Amino acid sequence: MVKKLQQTLRDSAAARWTVLVLVASMMFFAYMFVDFLSPLASLLNDTLSWDQGVLGTYAAGEYLLNVFGFLILAGIILDKMGVRFTGLLSASLMVIGAGIKYFGISWAEANTVEWLNAWWPTMPGSAKLAMFGFMIFGCGCEMAGTTVSKILAKWFKGKEMALAMGLEMAIARLGVFAAFWLSPLISQKFAIDGTNSVTAPLLFATILLIVGLLNFFVFTIMDTKFDAELVAAGEATDVKDPEDEFHVSDLKQIFSSKMFWIIALLCVLYYSAIFPFQRFATNFLEETLAISNAEAAGLFKWFPILAMILTPFLGAFIDYKGKGATMMMLGAIIMIACHCVFAFVLPVYHSKALALATILVLGVSFSLVPASMWPSVPKIIDEKVLGSAYCLIFWVQNVGLCLVPLLIGKLRVATNGYLVPMIVFASFGVLAFLLSLALKVEDKRKGYGLELPNKK
Repeated sequence: MVKKLQQTLRDSAAARWTVLVLVASMMFFAYMFVDFLSPLASLLNDTLSWDQGVLGTYAAGEYLLNVFGFLILAGIILDKMGVRFTGLLSASLMVIGAGIKYFGISWAEANTVEWLNAWWPTMPGSAKLAMFGFMIFGCGCEMAGTTVSKILAKWFKGKEMALAMGLEMAIARLGVFAAFWLSPLISQKFAIDGTNSVTAPLLFATILLIVGLLNFFVFTIMDTKFDAELVAAGEATDVKDPEDEFHVSDLKQIFSSKMFWIIALLCVLYYSAIFPFQRFATNFLEETLAISNAEAAGLFKWFPILAMILTPFLGAFIDYKGKGATMMMLGAIIMIACHCVFAFVLPVYHSKALALATILVLGVSFSLVPASMWPSVPKIIDEKVLGSAYCLIFWVQNVGLCLVPLLIGKLRVATNGYLVPMIVFASFGVLAFLLSLALKVEDKRKGYGLELPNKK
């Protein structure tokens, strides 16, 4: 007689997809907050004296503490303490950082603060406080991203993992669309004496982060029950086997992996041509096409739309058909082409239709690479150190995301144009393509299964 397998919450489609919605909504609000000031670059310059150099330095602040070791610590916390503790910690850090950023801008905007202006005079006081809050937020945001990846790997193990990760990324990227759409509207709605508001959009985004924290509380209840079911089913125990426990020495498994380093470097190069570009995109379109700030933000808000639509389908394709490494190569090629159009074609033809088409195609690249890259990590890294692996990849990525906005801001000021910055972004794409090619060759040689489907 065949013994009936005990069902868990993971076997319930409704339960695991509810988990996806809860954790993805938290990342949706986080992505909104990241870019909520990006469409207001001109307003920040006019009202708070934030020029492009200041904006680049402020944007780099999101990643600063992560670069100096927080993300490595976050990975250890994640593997030692689990997804519930780490998720609540990361969501709380995002709320705290957002609160500091809002207070800094609203308070410094209304008050001349001598001690803030006395040091680092090239940075306005509001930018210093906002940057500090952004540092705290950035620690929580990056920690949350790795935590969510491990949550989905846990809840969708043997299920629709790539589809789930693709949907999570799609929902998160909808936050970018929402930021570029809602921020100018809220700014105009709460204008005072004809001057649009910087603080109203920021307050709105901060409140949404609190909602995300509450959503994660609901997830922790479900995950606690799920762990109890795994114990009852014999898939886990209340006391971990010493061999299964995470130890800091286990990190050598990651550092000694050639595939890990290829993916990590591919990640930093690819995302360095995407996220820093978002910070400057509205101003780039404004100047290149000679259009208003609102119209430029209206064009760029469509960037994540094709990524949002395509990523779940690409995730499902990987689950059932594979070809993950090939998708990374194709995504890098598309990104190179798009940044070359921004650099050489758009400044000549000044076409809003061409700008919109290029922005949408760049969104295709933004779906191909992440949809294939993140589900590939569990194929090359042991589950025991998976959280640390994700955090270390994010750490390498954050080095680039911290330095590149600074570089682009300096190049922007030095050249008084966007040609050189766009060439830099395209160059990152070329290097990312070469690494994706190396990844495919190494996978074929060692048989990690990056080209094979996830669903068994």
